Amino acid sequence: MRQPIPRQSIYDLYWYFAAERQRIFERRAAGQPAPWTTDPILTEYKFCNVFRASDRVSQYLIREVIYADDAAEPTDMLFRIVAFRMFSKFETWEAIKAYLGRQPQLSDLADGGLQAAIEAAKTQGPIYTNAFILCATDAYGHRQKHLNHLALWRHMFLEDDLAQKLLAAPSLRVIYDLLHEYPLMGDFMSYQTAIDLNYSPLINYDENDFTKAGPGAQRGIKKVFESPGGLSSEEIIQWMVGRQDEEFTRLGLVFDGLWGRKLHAIDAQGLFCEVDKYCREAAPDLASGRVRIKARYRSRYQPITYVFPPKWGLG
Repeated sequence: MRQPIPRQSIYDLYWYFAAERQRIFERRAAGQPAPWTTDPILTEYKFCNVFRASDRVSQYLIREVIYADDAAEPTDMLFRIVAFRMFSKFETWEAIKAYLGRQPQLSDLADGGLQAAIEAAKTQGPIYTNAFILCATDAYGHRQKHLNHLALWRHMFLEDDLAQKLLAAPSLRVIYDLLHEYPLMGDFMSYQTAIDLNYSPLINYDENDFTKAGPGAQRGIKKVFESPGGLSSEEIIQWMVGRQDEEFTRLGLVFDGLWGRKLHAIDAQGLFCEVDKYCREAAPDLASGRVRIKARYRSRYQPITYVFPPKWGLG
C-alpha cells in the first residue's frame, strides 16, 4: 500500500500546530483575554485559523454575502459568491453595496451599474486583498484588473449561463472544472471559489469529495514528509484527513474540531500552508523558497458572531 514517509518531527508539529492554533481560536471566540497561547511563534506572527470557514473573510462571505438575503435569486447568489472571492475584501463589498443601495445583481453587471460601483470603490483605496496573487490581469484585453474581472463575469454569467451549469453540477469536482475552464481562474482560485459556492444552500457536497493543493500547501507537504511515497499532493491531504483522530490521540493533543466538526480536506490543505510558514521560524533549515513570515500579529481583535452554513448543524 502506498503511503507517504513522514519527517517525524515536522509531521508531529503539523498536528501540534492544528491543536494549538484551534485552541487560540476557541479562547478568543469565548471572549477570554490575551494571551491565548504561550507559543512564541504563534504569539508573534499572524496565522490563519485552522478551519477555513472561521476566518474573517470566509465569515463575512457566509454572513453578509450568502445568508444575508434569503430571497436572492439563485443566479444572483452564485454570481455574488464568485465576484466576492475575486476581491476577498469585505471593505470593497461594503462600498459596492453602499453605491448600489443593495447587494449586487446580474442586472448590475449587464447595465454597467456594477462597474460604476467598483470604480467608486477604487477611489476609497485598494479593492483587492494582498493575501494571494491573482492570475494575469489582461486576459480580456484590459490593462486594469477590475475591467478584466467584469469581462470574466459577463462571460461566465451573461454569455455562458454558468449559474445554471453550477446548479446542475453532479459533484464538487465538476464545479471546480466548470470554473477552471475560464481565463483568470487558475487552480487555486477555482478550488477556493468551489468551496465558497459549497457554503451556499444551493450546492451541497462533502468537502472531502475533492481537494486541490495550492502552492503553500505543496511547500508544506515537502516539509512534513521526506517522501510522498508515490501519492499526489491531493492524496496526501486526504490521507491526513483520514488519520486525524489517530494522530491527535497518539500525541495526547486535545482537538475538538470546530464545535465538533472534524478537519476536512480544505482545512488540512490550509494547515500545510500554515505549517510551511511556521517552519520558517521553527525549522529554518527546511528551505522552501520562503525564508520569513511576512505578517506579524497585531492585536486588533474584534469579536465576531460566528455564522456557519446551517446545513452543517453547528452551534
